[in-house]
Amino acid sequence: MPSRTLFLIATRILRLQPRNCFQCLTVTRQLHLSPRRQTDGVFKELTEMRVRTPWIEALRKKEEEGIDPTQRSNTPATPSDRDLAPKRMSDSYHRVVIPLAQDPWLLDNYLNANGQIRLGTIFMDLDALSGVIAYNHTGESVTTVTAAVDRITINHPLKEICDLELSGQVTFATGRSSMEISIQVAKAPERGASVQKEDVLMTCAFTMVSLDPNTKKPVAICPVKVETDEEKRLFAAGEKNYNIKKARAKTGLRKQTPDDEESDLIHAMWLRQLDYHDPNNPLRKPPHTHYMSSTTLSSSQIMQPQYRNRHNFMIFGGYLLKTSFELAFCCAAAFSHSRPTFLSLDPSTFENPVPVGSVLYLKATVAYTESAVDGASDAHQSAGAEHGEKRTEGSGTRVQIRIDSKVRDIEHGSTKPTGQFNYTFLVDRDISVMPQTYEEFMIWVDARRRAERVRGSIDGGRVEGVGDGKKGKDDGRRVTE
Repeated sequence: MPSRTLFLIATRILRLQPRNCFQCLTVTRQLHLSPRRQTDGVFKELTEMRVRTPWIEALRKKEEEGIDPTQRSNTPATPSDRDLAPKRMSDSYHRVVIPLAQDPWLLDNYLNANGQIRLGTIFMDLDALSGVIAYNHTGESVTTVTAAVDRITINHPLKEICDLELSGQVTFATGRSSMEISIQVAKAPERGASVQKEDVLMTCAFTMVSLDPNTKKPVAICPVKVETDEEKRLFAAGEKNYNIKKARAKTGLRKQTPDDEESDLIHAMWLRQLDYHDPNNPLRKPPHTHYMSSTTLSSSQIMQPQYRNRHNFMIFGGYLLKTSFELAFCCAAAFSHSRPTFLSLDPSTFENPVPVGSVLYLKATVAYTESAVDGASDAHQSAGAEHGEKRTEGSGTRVQIRIDSKVRDIEHGSTKPTGQFNYTFLVDRDISVMPQTYEEFMIWVDARRRAERVRGSIDGGRVEGVGDGKKGKDDGRRVTE
């Protein structure tokens, strides 16, 4: 029987059916299959711990009570009789396995157009996990926020799509308001097995601070109790990081002028620019050198509810990491006309919270470049050229991208800085950046100081394919962005 005839017969039968029978024959389509509470790609187990209340409920409660939870109050909400007895590191330990190799639909949230892992999405998961670990240590009676990302470093790039294990614990806390949380991302081991060193993709450290929910002032938390030799080592490393951060705060450019070596490098670059623009001098700017002012990229966006933290009205730090990283990646790619490889995120501080509904502005700038082999900046090589030395060719370049972020209310009545992020990439080209103005020279000096500190951690760890002058060591099989 022709298909059209069957269709007409079926239509007449349906028309003859009573209305309630027709409703029985109707198939209901489920138009949204996303897991409950999954927002913006963060793994569902971590989202359930981060997002506790639907946005509409939190918004209605705020309107009904007439109280703005984002503003400070004079009435503390933290119980005065909290138990602040020392806790073991293992008490805060948390582990999550993201089944990327098992769930192709979940994998969609973690891949870019080239089939590589989007590290920005992993960064969101890391920040969400650090929040879970922090609350394991502090309990629910305080508000815990991300204060700083102390280091994110690639140890071994992924060579295949696999399940990822994210794990970490509080490794440093003395009883003040802050704590250091150490996290690693690794290839998930077989059941009953432990993670091997070569399977560790990434290591990082977050600094979290606990505040009173009402007054927004820091509150004391439980100190960490160390028991084993490994825990003593981790605690000592956290204490060292804490002291280093305090010392660096006193040596920034706002408090310490460029030293003699930095002043000489600045002067050499300034003289070189004069030569480039002197019509009587045959020297011209080489094609691999670009002025810093030509490297900037900017973005702006309204902060939406799906980016909020567990306290509902502020954006969670992981989203800021993701957006700043992806802008930095674009800046490095546009600067080098190649696909950059992420190496590390320098210590970065979150200065002010970002409210839902505000406008976030990000500005990316190539702040510093250096040879991937000998670590020499272009200023060193330019100075060396005065004595007949030649620039190293075919080595690749480390490119440091600086992201400056600020937030404005939607009416643009006030502006606050929200933090500065410094990402280091490797590009497979010989390329350099040159500052021109005093402000750019200070950005360059600050980035150079960072590079001096970062180089030891990168070269000391012998990141595969980095700093050895050998191209293609990963055989093109790298699956991390």
